[in-house]
Amino acid sequence: MGDIPESHPRRASLLARQSLVEAAAEGLLADSAMIAHGRGEAFDYLLGETTSDSAMEAIREVAARLLAAERPVISVNGNTVVLAGEELIRVAAVVGCPIEVNLYYRTPERVSGLLGRLSEQRDAVASETAPKGWEEDWREIVGSVVLLGDAADHSIPGLEGPRAKCCWEGIGQADVVLVPLEDGDRCEALVAAGKQVFVVDLNPLSRTSMTATVTIVDEVSRAFSELLGEVVSGDCESSQWNNTAALNAALSIISDASVDA
Repeated sequence: MGDIPESHPRRASLLARQSLVEAAAEGLLADSAMIAHGRGEAFDYLLGETTSDSAMEAIREVAARLLAAERPVISVNGNTVVLAGEELIRVAAVVGCPIEVNLYYRTPERVSGLLGRLSEQRDAVASETAPKGWEEDWREIVGSVVLLGDAADHSIPGLEGPRAKCCWEGIGQADVVLVPLEDGDRCEALVAAGKQVFVVDLNPLSRTSMTATVTIVDEVSRAFSELLGEVVSGDCESSQWNNTAALNAALSIISDASVDA
């Protein structure tokens, strides 16, 4: 892809697509990765490609619950690592939780490759200036983020096959799981196992969105950038969250966009 001018209105989207194309060529992504991304982009167009007020409310709710959790974990797939790997490492560092690579189409090669990519991203984040408001040693706290996934020693109850595999140190013992871009079956299984499940999903009608404890209807890199600010400040408080109301708010935005078009 040639150079994209800074002024191009679709620059961020085009760069994201290209990063997925390159990651797929490296064998990091499933064959369906671009299909899933394209579907999300279609919803993002209708959401105005911005973080809505209802999405920000969900982000604050997730931040409060992550900080209050005893054993939180961030579970990621290939698309998440490629699109928002550095952002989620920053959040994991502040929250003090591990990151687990957990794939629907699981192969040892893909898990190993994604862990390698995350390790590189962790090194890059550790060399950055700490986020505004963070007072502890940034390099040390980022370097302490544990990366899991290659030694799966547990299974998610209710699932079968490779996609049921997980790490006890991560998803297995977690009370709270933040799972961007998750599939519906695993979301349902994690909720059934008694865990709070927080998802980032641009489709408010997906089974994942409707099953999760809290759904952030937003693009994953935008959502994690906002989430970082909330967990650093630590000012948010958990509420009696109504996830159905949040999803309906996103649907209203989509409906209004369709009418205006």
